[in-house]
Amino acid sequence: MRSPKFLAILAAAAALCGACDEEKVMSERGFRLPDGNAQAGRETFLYMQCNQCHTIRNEELPPIAGYEPYVELGGPVTKVKTYGELVTAIINPSHKLADGYAKELVSENGVSNMYVYNGYMTVQELTDLVMFLQPHYNVIAPQFQYRVYP
Repeated sequence: MRSPKFLAILAAAAALCGACDEEKVMSERGFRLPDGNAQAGRETFLYMQCNQCHTIRNEELPPIAGYEPYVELGGPVTKVKTYGELVTAIINPSHKLADGYAKELVSENGVSNMYVYNGYMTVQELTDLVMFLQPHYNVIAPQFQYRVYP
């Protein structure tokens, strides 16, 4: 007969292994959508009226009457905006709110003000949009002041 302590350890190990399987199932590893078309992505950006709220650094976009864009996309960043980060920002905008803006400007009660297009945007439009946005980010090295020791 096995001791209760051994059975408790065995049960805990089984529970941990079960959690490992759930983590593997929910992993983004191996997830990759096909490449899109940047020009079609620009058209999607305008068609979905993303320029109601967004501007893009160094990109001329037509204004929409009655709207003043307040979130800039692109420009210098200190880390690469990955494919996955851009896809997530589009399909789950509340996952991470835009940095550098007052929370009440970009969200209400922690939920992004960005319209959720998941029921309207095709996968092709999503991949095109990501292909359009990604090159507008310019990765720069952060400036650090290192302390000089005598």
